[in-house]
Amino acid sequence: MNATDSTVVILITTLGADADAAAFARTLIDEQLAACVSVLPPMTSIYRWKGELEQAPERQLLIKTTAARVLALKERFQTLHPYEVPEFIVVRPEAVGELYSKWVIDSIGSGRPGRPT
Repeated sequence: MNATDSTVVILITTLGADADAAAFARTLIDEQLAACVSVLPPMTSIYRWKGELEQAPERQLLIKTTAARVLALKERFQTLHPYEVPEFIVVRPEAVGELYSKWVIDSIGSGRPGRPT
């Protein structure tokens, strides 16, 4: 499968559990960088940071967008994301439903956000 600019992708990131994830999500949607952002419940992340083992409460965000918006999202993360090194992982699904794909593309590119059918 060849990826095109209209290919639907999922960007994964995390925010601290005390961050305003809804405001972060609304900004991405308002700026038409994402069609939908799913904010998952708080979880515990365990990781190594600056040589030390850390544990922190976080929320994971699943950002539904297109391949064409990935670079703009990456640039926006530099000013919007509170982390020094934000998680920025792009997942390319093997398949996406045709109606859902159309909704994502229309929501981002048309300036008329809507709901999936």
